[in-house]
Order: sequence, then C-alpha cells, then structure tokens
Amino acid sequence: MHLVTRTDDLAEACARLGAAPFVAVDTEFMREQTFWPRLCLIQMAATGTEVLVDSLAPGIDLQPFFDLMVNEQVLKVFHSARQDIEIVHHLAGVIPRPIFDTQVAAMVCGFGEAVSYSMLVKRLLSRNLDKTSRFTDWSRRPLSERQYTYALGDVEHLRDLYPKLRSQLDRSERASWLNEEMAVLTDPATYELHPEHAWKRLKMRIKTPKSLAVLMELAAWREREAQTQDVPRARILKDEALYDIASQAPRTTEDLGSLRTLHNGFARSMRGRAVLEAVSKGLERDPKTIPPIERGEPMPPEAQAVVDLLRVLLKATAGKHGVAPKLIATSDELEEIARSDDIDVPVLRGWRRKLFGDDALALKRGELALIIRKGEVTVLPADQPKNERKQQAHED
Repeated sequence: MHLVTRTDDLAEACARLGAAPFVAVDTEFMREQTFWPRLCLIQMAATGTEVLVDSLAPGIDLQPFFDLMVNEQVLKVFHSARQDIEIVHHLAGVIPRPIFDTQVAAMVCGFGEAVSYSMLVKRLLSRNLDKTSRFTDWSRRPLSERQYTYALGDVEHLRDLYPKLRSQLDRSERASWLNEEMAVLTDPATYELHPEHAWKRLKMRIKTPKSLAVLMELAAWREREAQTQDVPRARILKDEALYDIASQAPRTTEDLGSLRTLHNGFARSMRGRAVLEAVSKGLERDPKTIPPIERGEPMPPEAQAVVDLLRVLLKATAGKHGVAPKLIATSDELEEIARSDDIDVPVLRGWRRKLFGDDALALKRGELALIIRKGEVTVLPADQPKNERKQQAHED
C-alpha cells in the first residue's frame, strides 16, 4: 500500500499510473454537512500498482490527479461513476475521460438492473467484499490501517473486474451501447446545477400557477444560498416550508411569521426578508414563463392497456438479449409512448430504438402481435395470416 500525502509523491504516482492502459479509480467523500461533496480519499490501481491519496493532507495539490483524469491515453474505470465525476468536475472544472463504468457495463452484459458491487465481485471474481468500514467517517484523521485496506480493496477488485466485463462486452458486440451511456456521463451538462431548475427536483404537488411561480423563485433562492454557504439545502429551508410559503404566498413579515413550518424569529431574520423578496418576484413573474401544472390525471383505460402490452414486450426483449429492462426503458417512457405518437425520449434514440423502440411503436400501431412460443413471449408481424399463426402456435 502506498499512501500519498505530498504533491511531489502524487505527481510521481500519477506519472506511473499514466503509463498503464487503464486505471481503476474510486473516491471516499462526505456530504452530510455540506452542499458540495468533501473529497477525503482517492484510491487508484493499475496492474502492479496501488495508490491511496490523502486528499485532506495539509498542503497537497491534487493537480497531478486531475491531469491523469483527463489523459486521453488512459481509460478510467469506475463503478457507479456519476458521484466520482461530479467531485472532479466541482473541484477542477474537468470531466474524466475516457471512462468505463462497471455498473452500467454489468447491466449491458445482462447481470440485471439491481446487481450490487459486492454481488458483481462475488460472481465474476469469486471474492467476498469486505464491508466492515462501509460507514466510516472518511474526514476524520488519522484513519486506521484497516480503513485504508478496505478503501484500497475497492479499486483492487475494480481493476480485476474490468478485463472480465470488457471481454463479455466485446463478445456480445455491445460496446456501442456502453459508449452511448458513457457519453452522457462525460457530458459537462450532466453535472451543471442551475438554481432556476431547482424546483424540478421537488416532489410535492403544487395546485395553482401562482403557487408554482413562487415555488420556482423560492427554490432558486435556496439553491443559491446552499451553494454559496456550502450547506445542505434543508439547512437553509426545508422542503415542507418551501411548499407552505408557496401555497400561502405571504407578503408581509406578519404573514410569514404565522406559517407553522417556520421557527419563531425566522420571519424577522435576514433569510425571512430574502424569502419575502422571492415571493414578490414569483407573484410578479410573467405567466408565460410558468410551465403547465401536471395534474396527475389517470391514464385512459385504452392507454393503460397499451402500457401493459409494452411492458410485456420490454420484458421479452430484455430476456431475449440478456439486458436489464431498466437500461432499455423506464415506466415513464412506456407511458409517454402510450399517450403520444410524437415524443422524444431516450428509448426512441440510438441503440435503444433499434433494440426496442421501433418494435414498441409498431406494437402500438397494431403492426406487431405477441404470442407465446415454447413458454416465451414472441413477436410476430400482425398481418401474418391467422391460420399461419395458429399453425405456428400449434407446432410450438
């Protein structure tokens, strides 16, 4: 084990790793008390080399690590890469590339949509994953040898997983599928947090356009405050309070102080004044800038029947090609296909369209039929003569 705490040692280690064709990368971070994740430890492994980087070591400059992350000659292997990439993007403004995400690759290779890292290690490497330090506070120093060993084990397994998954991926000729998914993960837009879009993450329903306008302004204000102060959103204002304020639209300090979701004194605080300003902005907002409110209307019976058929087709397609259904299409996408003939969703683009999307649209148009053949759902052209379909089913 090589623990790096100095910049010159990090530069030497990254130069050594930069000579390898691929490097397994993992990070340990904390974000319970902050808005932005706090990077605490970096683990990297290539053939014959394992490195731990104490990113909290006094005076250490992580630039050699960031340079390695954008070295186009070295493939970076992650498991569930999104949060790791988010950290690098936030700290250095760069996106690691090229990358290989073993979680996505496992789904493409047919390991299912819920396969865990420990299960993947067990199935492909016949090893049991050490979980003893899973809930470590990685920001505390000093870390123990046991914690370092646990952290390093993740990338050692990851380094050994990659060749096996790559081999399966090449045999299945699905590398292009994975490349499409990696393009999304390496798109800077994936990691951009725009305060004006913060309201879209909220789950509670708003009933009127006026309330929605106020909520949009409140959510944007809270997002800016949380980012600037580097604290969790709920530390600024909880979701329940956002909805309460949006619904009541208080215009005065007294009105704001009467809301049950706010603590005593909030209305007269600096944040209270900022909230009232956000409410005013929302109420003055141009109605044309307010999106329509989703009413959650139940799907018509005929459309629900289409969704049911699409689900059957999806499971049959996923089973036939040995790929996780969730990777092909989501339930929301199936509902959108059932509701409309003119939509733009991921399942109708790229490899997903070739594998499933075109058949889904054809099934909806009545151009395909589903039958059971040898105990499995099979797709046939709907215009196939009826007696021929009967004969086929009889033979099966």
